[in-house]
Amino acid sequence: MNNPTTFRTARLILEDGSLLEGFSFGAEKASAGEIVFSTAMTGYPESLTDPSYAGQILVLTYPSVGNYGVPDDRIENGLHTSFESDRIHAAGLLIADYSERFNHWNAGRSLSEWLVAQGVPGLFGLDTRMLTKKIRQYGTMLAKIEFDDEIDFFNPSKTNLVASVSCRQPVVYGNGQHRILLVDCGVKSNIIRYLLRYNTTVVRVPWDFDPAGEIYDGLFISNGPGDPVMCEATINNLRKTLNDDRPIFGICLGHQLLSLAAGASTEKLLFGHRGHNQPVLEAGTNKAWLTSQNHGYAVVSDSIPELWMPSFINLNDNSNEGIKHIARPFFSTQFHPEAAGGPTDTSFMFDRFIEAIKVWKQKN
Repeated sequence: MNNPTTFRTARLILEDGSLLEGFSFGAEKASAGEIVFSTAMTGYPESLTDPSYAGQILVLTYPSVGNYGVPDDRIENGLHTSFESDRIHAAGLLIADYSERFNHWNAGRSLSEWLVAQGVPGLFGLDTRMLTKKIRQYGTMLAKIEFDDEIDFFNPSKTNLVASVSCRQPVVYGNGQHRILLVDCGVKSNIIRYLLRYNTTVVRVPWDFDPAGEIYDGLFISNGPGDPVMCEATINNLRKTLNDDRPIFGICLGHQLLSLAAGASTEKLLFGHRGHNQPVLEAGTNKAWLTSQNHGYAVVSDSIPELWMPSFINLNDNSNEGIKHIARPFFSTQFHPEAAGGPTDTSFMFDRFIEAIKVWKQKN
């Protein structure tokens, strides 16, 4: 256990008026956002650098965090090897106990050192069990971390967070046979790593990029933060691509955007799905998979239009976890087949995407 007297105290304030005191082990910087929890037991370097956590203060339910440190910054193929982007996107980190001592073959620094360097606050000594139960009962809510001065609450749902995390200009990865146009809404690096395994050239383009007139073999829509309806430009561009028959694959926010383009609607979940242990059933089969997830919105099952059908269903709350077109190679998943962190049980979805591209190319 840490000696609390060596750490500065800070306040966590929720929009319902709750006030908790914790001990700072990150940057001594005030921050505000939406408080959410993740049930993942490992993978905090991947979670914190996942752009889908932009605008959110993350509670980890696992009781002790930091014992394996944080990897050094290393880049291969233009991507950080151990992170999901080039920086921490979460607005803050809340844990029960912080492990100052760390030991791992890949560790280059402590979690505290990393948070400080990135300017992100982190608090320990909090009752994360109570926080999780409160969020489960009342839903995600606004929260803020304060040291000396008071700051205002910040509602990320009212901001186009995707525009802030997307690339500004096209970026090309690989030099393979299959050309993938990847719409970056806050893409995790492991998605690109997975695509590069399949003899591909991945062209990463901004969230509002119009694919019309572009030469590509398959369209990919990435994960990302916030309310999907804020991405009106992406939805309108996708709607036009549905007149084509080139394969389309969307993950997480990409699933929601494809669904909206098809004519479905989305809704905000009470507390979302965040963790590495979400069970989903593949529709029409008795196959269930454990999946990695990070989202606060979902597609309304009853709104899925004709010519489309649900492909996966969440076994905890029966929410929609994927759709597919009944005739064309368009499909998406709410979960993350590429994991990072989490199980890779559903990585076969990338196989399906590449096989669909091969079939399309043979026909055209």
